[in-house]
Amino acid sequence: MAKLDSTRNSLWRLFLTVHTRLVERVEQDLKQAGLPPFEWYDVLLALKQAPNQRLRLSDLAEVLLVNRTNVTRLADRLEKADLIRREACQDDRRGAFAVLTEAGLAMQQTMWKVYSQSIQKYFARHLTDEEVKVMALALQRILDAETESM
Repeated sequence: MAKLDSTRNSLWRLFLTVHTRLVERVEQDLKQAGLPPFEWYDVLLALKQAPNQRLRLSDLAEVLLVNRTNVTRLADRLEKADLIRREACQDDRRGAFAVLTEAGLAMQQTMWKVYSQSIQKYFARHLTDEEVKVMALALQRILDAETESM
């Protein structure tokens, strides 16, 4: 196990700072474009990629790495905007599915246009191909180790 030294502590702090600042920039870009909050994008994308473009709310919470209460509130806002709809779960009366609507799919695609430009502007253009490979390898190794420990 690698020693947690001041260099690694500093890297951790830098990683968190960069993440926070770049997410703030993406959120600003979406807002300036008159689009919904950044957190909506992840919901719409998760549903777009799901079989039949639907997920149980509990599964959606797991995909988004948030708790069930937060995903329920978020789903309420997206449903009010007609971007998703809820369907009852036949085998569990307490369960419900979030289902992507046509308007939700269109919104995800519109948001992606702004989001992908933000990724390029604030992140990708600052990295060489070699740096991308190294970062991807390192982050995947960390994620794999975390997944194995669960």
